[in-house]
Amino acid sequence: MASRRDDTSPFAQEVVDEITWYMREHKMTRADLAASMGVSAGRVSQILSGDENLTLRTLGAVVTALGARLDFTLSDAEEQQT
Repeated sequence: MASRRDDTSPFAQEVVDEITWYMREHKMTRADLAASMGVSAGRVSQILSGDENLTLRTLGAVVTALGARLDFTLSDAEEQQT
């Protein structure tokens, strides 16, 4: 049986990677993000673990707490292959 980590979609992991990159670039800790979101540090760890299926509402709360803007682009899958 595969672990949940193995089942994580590449898209979900990319979103988490972008969030953690943004936090690192802006010198924001998980505790800072938790305080800004009004949640526990444990909740932020759950969100950033990559094991959770994030809702758009949760993703929006993270982006708002970061003071960031989320952009995404849909393109043909073949264009992503480099």
